[in-house]
Amino acid sequence: MSLTSALNTAQSIFNNTGTQSSVVSNNISNSSNSDYVRRQAMVTTSLNGAQVVKISRAQEDALMRQWLKASAGDSAQQTLLSGLTDLKSVLGGNDYETSPATYLSTFQQKLQAFRTSPSSAIAAQSAVTAAQDVTNSLNDATKSVQLIRQNADKEIATQVDTLNTLLAQFKTANDAVKGATASGGNPADALDERDKLLKQISSIVGVKTADRANGDMALYTNDGTVVFDTIPRAVTFVSQDTYTTGTKGNGVYIDGVALSSGQGSTTTAQGSLQSLLQIRDDVAPTFQSQLDEIAKSLVTMFSETDGTTTEPGLFVWKTSTGLDGDTPTTPDVINGIAGTITVNTAVITSQGGDPMKLRDGSITGLTNLNTEGASGFSDNLDDLYTALGSAQTFSSDAGISSNVSIISYAQNSVGWLEQMRSDATTASENTTAALSRSTEAYSNETGVNLDEELTLLLDIEQSYKAATKILNAVNEMYQSLLDIAR
Repeated sequence: MSLTSALNTAQSIFNNTGTQSSVVSNNISNSSNSDYVRRQAMVTTSLNGAQVVKISRAQEDALMRQWLKASAGDSAQQTLLSGLTDLKSVLGGNDYETSPATYLSTFQQKLQAFRTSPSSAIAAQSAVTAAQDVTNSLNDATKSVQLIRQNADKEIATQVDTLNTLLAQFKTANDAVKGATASGGNPADALDERDKLLKQISSIVGVKTADRANGDMALYTNDGTVVFDTIPRAVTFVSQDTYTTGTKGNGVYIDGVALSSGQGSTTTAQGSLQSLLQIRDDVAPTFQSQLDEIAKSLVTMFSETDGTTTEPGLFVWKTSTGLDGDTPTTPDVINGIAGTITVNTAVITSQGGDPMKLRDGSITGLTNLNTEGASGFSDNLDDLYTALGSAQTFSSDAGISSNVSIISYAQNSVGWLEQMRSDATTASENTTAALSRSTEAYSNETGVNLDEELTLLLDIEQSYKAATKILNAVNEMYQSLLDIAR
């Protein structure tokens, strides 16, 4: 080997080790960055010696697609579980102590005590107070359910704005990838940025990717709606300030196509947006319908009649226009009746009423069943108590059993919510585990392993030392030649 060749070899080693050490140092400094994909200096050997030909990026497209799917599924399931947990809190938490079912059971007990002692004013007042607790529970639950729908609507608006921002940023990153790829540059940093944005997008709405020429990428929802193709597609939504039982939420549109909501406790949603729609438009309204069916049954069950006319008795309600409601006769759900049901003032002592009218069946003034004014009269109370335990017909639109007692129906409503929340909890544990496995698999292939990088750095150091020895040897040879020439 000539001295010139030796110098060229040393120079090549210095160039290579400089590039390699820079890449390794960059990897090490980003070891804790989950959005960073490991780089590697690719060295090839030819007649001209070894040289770094490119900086490769350890991208794993299949694992990335798997991660995106797992992320979208977990985000959706966690969002649904959060909504169901909020609904559970409406009923008082783990023991459901403020649920209509709890207060109905207490009311049944107080009514039993009243029928046992029909002459007791204290028993009469206790029964009326228990009835007020039932109506207050239904009123409060209705307000809370609608507030949950309203909060879901606000969160949808926030996430739509975030999604539009992310898509605009995705275009900038995608253009940078295309530009670097087309010009022969290194798009690694732009790819990292694009992947980071893609991860954030997938947690809001599940997307599938399609690779194009020059590193270009298009995004589609699972049903094929275009989310991004060269330019971001508009995601639109009109929020509503307040929610009542009759409020119908507006849809989310991507490129003019309505985004569907998730279904089931193990939700079909991909991304949090679909789960928020499910909570707002399906889960919460179904639970509200159950509350309304309880209220409707109470008004009907405790109505009074003279044989020709029937009017609400112990329990009364207001229509959506604010008028006094009649005794319900429709088999359908009456939206919002649980929010307006109250106890008739005719039996409330503080408002000039007489609780004994409940015993006599004379709340409406249509009739008086206790014609003799007997203090021990209990026939009407017996009938009302029996009715509480008798099967009633409820609308099947409310999603639970339609031919049970009102006590059982209220308990079934609690059971429906608890079963759905329990199933959602199990599903959320599964989606979290799936995301964890996907994250680990993706990280193992694309993340930075400090042990490997430090080992590689030691190898680079040895190459550098070898180059310095070659350079020293050449220097000594040149020095010997100069000495001879003197």
